[in-house]
Amino acid sequence: MIYSLNGTLVHSGQGFVVIECGGVGYKCLVTMNTLRTLPKTGEKTMLYTHMLVREDAVELCGFATTDEMNCFRLLISISGVGAKVAIAILSELKPEQLALAVSMGDSKMLTKASGVGNKLAQRIILEMKDKIKKLGIASEAAPSGAPSAAVVSATVNISQAIGALAVLGYTPDDVMPFMTDIDPDMSVEQIIAQTLRAIGKKN
Repeated sequence: MIYSLNGTLVHSGQGFVVIECGGVGYKCLVTMNTLRTLPKTGEKTMLYTHMLVREDAVELCGFATTDEMNCFRLLISISGVGAKVAIAILSELKPEQLALAVSMGDSKMLTKASGVGNKLAQRIILEMKDKIKKLGIASEAAPSGAPSAAVVSATVNISQAIGALAVLGYTPDDVMPFMTDIDPDMSVEQIIAQTLRAIGKKN
């Protein structure tokens, strides 16, 4: 299994790139979000990869981050979601946006992706939410006797962010140390993005 490629970007096309490593050019299917992060042709780059093995072909999918790769793997594990649809979803939504959409049950956000109808979007949300439940994510309800609406809002936002990060494979114990300095005025999506950046810096 090829986990990553580190080499020279020699070509980029619609939905794919070619990275040369040790004199061999590897074609990788990529999302639009990954494509936007890549350098100019001729420069060094690195992608995390997932190998697709079918009866008639073997293909590599490349991702700028492990979060995007993990989201892809989670998506293709869902009935009715193939590699093409998973790439379309991750071209439309970044990992934290996908996690938030699932956590909030926002099927309309998922239907923005090509090939995703309302029925499939609801199935994705249902199956990914099940994974959150198995991790025992705390209820989003604010505790009784909360001192102010701001505290309630901050508590709910952080709880929703924890639930969304669970979609990416992070447990509450993984993310809580990175949330100690979270600004209570931040949105759920901003909390997720900041936490992922903090985790990435540590790793």
